[in-house]
Amino acid sequence: MVFTMSAEYGADQIQILEGLEAVRKRPGMYIGSTSSRGLHHLVYEIVDNSVDEALAGFCTQIQVFINADNSITVIDNGRGIPVGINHKAGLPAVEVVFTVLHAGGKFGGGGYKVSGGLHGVGASVVNALSDWLEVEIAHEGKIYKQRYERGKVCYALREERECGDDKIGTKVTFKPDATIFEETIFEYDILKTRLRETAFLTKGLKIILSDLRPGLEQEKTFHYEGGIKEFVQYLNKSKEALYPDVMYFEGKKNNVLVEVAMQHNDSYNESVYSFVNNINTPEGGTHLVGFRNAITKTFNDYARGAKLLKDSEPNLTGDDIREGLAAIISVKIEDPQFEGQTKQKLGNSEARGAVDNVVSEQLTYFLEQNPSVAKIICEKSILAQRAREAARKARDLTRRKTALEGSTLPGKLADCSDKDPKNCEIYIVEGDSAGGSAKTARSRATQAILPLRGKILNVEKARLDKIYANAEIRAMITAFGTGIHEDFDISKLRYDKIIIMTDADVDGAHIATLMLTFIYRFMPELIKQGHVYLAKPPLYKLERNKQVWYAYSDDELDKILAEVGRDQNNKIQRYKGLGEMDAEQLWDTTMDPEKRILLRVNMNDDDESEIDITFNTLMGDKVEPRRIFIEENAKFVKNLDIS
Repeated sequence: MVFTMSAEYGADQIQILEGLEAVRKRPGMYIGSTSSRGLHHLVYEIVDNSVDEALAGFCTQIQVFINADNSITVIDNGRGIPVGINHKAGLPAVEVVFTVLHAGGKFGGGGYKVSGGLHGVGASVVNALSDWLEVEIAHEGKIYKQRYERGKVCYALREERECGDDKIGTKVTFKPDATIFEETIFEYDILKTRLRETAFLTKGLKIILSDLRPGLEQEKTFHYEGGIKEFVQYLNKSKEALYPDVMYFEGKKNNVLVEVAMQHNDSYNESVYSFVNNINTPEGGTHLVGFRNAITKTFNDYARGAKLLKDSEPNLTGDDIREGLAAIISVKIEDPQFEGQTKQKLGNSEARGAVDNVVSEQLTYFLEQNPSVAKIICEKSILAQRAREAARKARDLTRRKTALEGSTLPGKLADCSDKDPKNCEIYIVEGDSAGGSAKTARSRATQAILPLRGKILNVEKARLDKIYANAEIRAMITAFGTGIHEDFDISKLRYDKIIIMTDADVDGAHIATLMLTFIYRFMPELIKQGHVYLAKPPLYKLERNKQVWYAYSDDELDKILAEVGRDQNNKIQRYKGLGEMDAEQLWDTTMDPEKRILLRVNMNDDDESEIDITFNTLMGDKVEPRRIFIEENAKFVKNLDIS
């Protein structure tokens, strides 16, 4: 899908909106944060400029290198940033792009019909936040170069050398400023995830990611002629598709280009992701609303017409129809209006009508042409509808009563006395034995204990009615107070920290993973807002001459032994489970806020499709993807205890 270009793309099409002064003082305003996420965003900004060339039909390949010194190089074979003089600024256009905030071909100057990037400020912000940046442009048989240090020009744009007339494109190399970022080490896997996604969304574009750092050398090429159809196949790789072909619809309405790919699988979770000009919109927006309206109405109309739904039965809801649906909604629009500074939700009203129109029309045709596929989807949706009604009845039993009606907290919960959620935390503890020790050890004012018996239900393989029927899950839902799924309300959260505390062995890791799967699928905001933690109990206790040391890893034990000496007076105990510790030891090692180690569970919207795939790979029905995952990640395992 390619946009037509306006005729002019020269130096004067680069427009200047404002200066660059504030970027180094307040970097978070421009890239979100100075953490790892902000660091990697610098790469996306430069890559997005190259992708804009691809969307316009002038770039077929982008190369991204993580260099040995942890700088980044991005090379494309687009037209090259203009090198002529921008008459408004009196400077070469390329210098304007890299030194003036809000300067580029994206502001109505005729450079691009559509574009991504962070409000079009990308190149100058990356320059401002880099220790140094160099740009090389191949243009009309010559290579032009300019270098900047912390956003300042080192020398005027100069002609470096001649090259072949057929060589065109832009090469940008930059090294992030270590005085601004909390860390400056790029992670290959983070870039790989984003660049794979970008390649899926830009049909036919080849993106090559190379890590040149000693000992970390690797390379991956992303090239998808099928575009978002292949994206859906990728999302479904750990699942069983219910029908062989991915549905694909495209069209243009109201000057909005629409692409939709979708396919149902045998899971019970929805994996639907929306994009605008290749920008992920994790909070959805008008394009997602249009998609949901279209499939809900179209499937209900078909089910009624085909007598799959009886006249006495209620309509299928959107949730019923989207059970087990993997879908990508991608729109291209000239002037996208986003709600909020972070571009997480599309606001253009025309996008809703465009997506609704394209999907309704083409999905209706598809269902009529493929009645066997239509029947499979409708039958799955009807089963989901029945399960949803059963879940509603079960949910009514789990809802915590208001203060006027009295408390219905689970009986095995040892609650804390402080009623201010900001001061409170709850330990989800594996087993009654450890639960008993934890109840004795805890600070009763602020620490609640909820012991769980055995392994909870694997929600990856269960519908909502089965989930509500599970006693252990009901206990967690009631204790947390937020409700789940469409009833979720984070303002009702009863504890600031939810701490999963399991044994440091394979079974403990499995139980923790089951709990995280449940929270991720039905209460993801708890993770996104930083309320979920894993407790880290010690692996070893070293006792010598009535002195005690605790070690949380093999390396830490070796360090302690190196300090105290290795001899026969050392008594070393390897903890197999929390139940081996008495209350005092459990408090000292794992529950005392002054001494304990907590691992916060993090996720961000950029990684959501990969997280979805990982959970389904680990917890779903397919064995082969899980085997491959284990083989690829076994080298990262530490402290494995299978005894």
